[in-house]
Amino acid sequence: MARMRAAEAAAKILELEGATQAFGVPGAAINPFYAALRAHGGIGHVLARHVEGASHMAEGYTRATAGNIGICIGTSGPAGTDMITGLYSAMADSIPILAITGQAPVARLHKEDFQAVDIASIAKPVTKMAVTVLEPAQVPGVFAQAFHLMRSGRPGPVLIDLPIDVQLAEIDFDPDTYEPLPVYRPAATRAQAEKALDMLQAAERPLIVSGGGVINADASDKLVELAELLDVPVIPTLMGWGTIPDDHRLAAGMVGLQTAHRYGNATMLASDFVLGIGNRWANRHTGGLDVYRAGRTFVHVDIDPTQIGRVFAPDYSIVSDAGAALDQLVEIARERRSAGTLPNREAWVESCAERKRTMQRRTHFDEIPVKPQRVYEEMNKVFSRDTRYVSTIGLSQIAGGQFLHVFKPRHWINCGQAGPLGWTIPAALGVVKAEPGTDVVALSGDYDFQFMIEELAVGAQFNLPYVHVVVNNSYLGLIRQAQRAFDMDFHVQLGFDNINADVSEAHDAAIAEVPKGYGVDHVKVAEGLGCKALRVTDPELIAETLGKAQSLAREHKVPVVVEIILEKVTNIAMGTELDNVAEFEELALAGADAPTALLLLD
Repeated sequence: MARMRAAEAAAKILELEGATQAFGVPGAAINPFYAALRAHGGIGHVLARHVEGASHMAEGYTRATAGNIGICIGTSGPAGTDMITGLYSAMADSIPILAITGQAPVARLHKEDFQAVDIASIAKPVTKMAVTVLEPAQVPGVFAQAFHLMRSGRPGPVLIDLPIDVQLAEIDFDPDTYEPLPVYRPAATRAQAEKALDMLQAAERPLIVSGGGVINADASDKLVELAELLDVPVIPTLMGWGTIPDDHRLAAGMVGLQTAHRYGNATMLASDFVLGIGNRWANRHTGGLDVYRAGRTFVHVDIDPTQIGRVFAPDYSIVSDAGAALDQLVEIARERRSAGTLPNREAWVESCAERKRTMQRRTHFDEIPVKPQRVYEEMNKVFSRDTRYVSTIGLSQIAGGQFLHVFKPRHWINCGQAGPLGWTIPAALGVVKAEPGTDVVALSGDYDFQFMIEELAVGAQFNLPYVHVVVNNSYLGLIRQAQRAFDMDFHVQLGFDNINADVSEAHDAAIAEVPKGYGVDHVKVAEGLGCKALRVTDPELIAETLGKAQSLAREHKVPVVVEIILEKVTNIAMGTELDNVAEFEELALAGADAPTALLLLD
């Protein structure tokens, strides 16, 4: 048994639980914990420029790794409130991160002390546990419980709030005999798996919907094996994108109102049975339930019993970790394949493949300003199968979901439910920190990019190289498209005439100028934050510029921004129901800023 400060015990437990990386901002009320981190030396740390940024870095780190948990740290008061968006984002997508905040002394919590706020009460709705530790001797138990909760059942974040006097108090703690608490994950029984497969075998046109729970369970290989054994096409959700390679013969495309494929929606509507594994039946995937459910039988497998029946009542359900369920399903499918009792799905699989071949959206446009579809066409050409994409929200992310290709789990890292603007830069930095040496490509519209642009300096300071593609239409494009329902275009235009845009003599002559009316010079801002930046206005130069950006990132070990100037108004395919997604055709409308619907069908 050793005598040590409670903060030192907390830091040691992080190491014993396998944590290796923290992101945060020091401050007076959390400095004892930082001192303990420094003394132990087993946890890396990246200094963020904003505590919300630190929370998103921790998210990106966890989302990119298999089993490691990102940590974000901040001082008292606004540091904790700044973390709330990150905690909400992590909770919504079942991502474990540990938030640690400093706090005023225990005796002053009720006296409106400087930066004293009841952060535990604020954070409770968006965490699995949020607690202010009032007794120093409880620190080891609270940290052990935090890791147990983050890993058990449906994963999610935890916040631990440490008053400064609690951190400084001495306690007895024996790190040599510390053991993590056992993790609880429900597991499907053989009987449950047999029933699910019996129902699937009785169907003529079955599908598997693969959700983010498959990725959380690191069970993508099992998912693919099950699909191949049964010869059943797979629809990944947005959070499950990458569980099956996009070019696999059984990859049937994504389904939904926005980040979806025409062929994916058509295949869903043609199906008669759906086995959902580790998915939430999110509304942007399903659209209206009358359309989504019509004529189909549903089996739902989810680790969280409260998710079963939350959106609609399935015909059969199994409460199970996705990996454990797939273990049972694969074993039974192997037996039935060997016994020759599985039905022939050749006609159904071929019909799905035919839709995939013929129901593609057009991407090749030569116009200037650039049409967004061309950007993703060029990205697919330049970036390899091993690229990890990071994105959050907006027309840029929706179009990325429609046009990019993902081939591996944890290679599409997206804030799915919360969708906070500004998430992309810090999340990408967390991904790079988690997977150094891999190709990371972030995708943002100009507004998402501006929200937390200061975090680019973190990438420059800590040598976290990646390529950030910024598609700039100088508009809140998704909101502008939604405002059409109200016959308005109100306060969604970001453009203005930048008075400094024509005096950039120091710029590389190969970098295009900011076009009139596009406002912010993102190249100058990125360069001022210590990064490299390029700008493209010609679609024929996109591929060359993306390749150059990759070379610059590898050479200088900093983020490299590629800003691509788009035409201002673009409507991307989306709709109200799976059978009512608007596919736009080009219209000849007068005026430089006239709304032009751009999505043509081949």
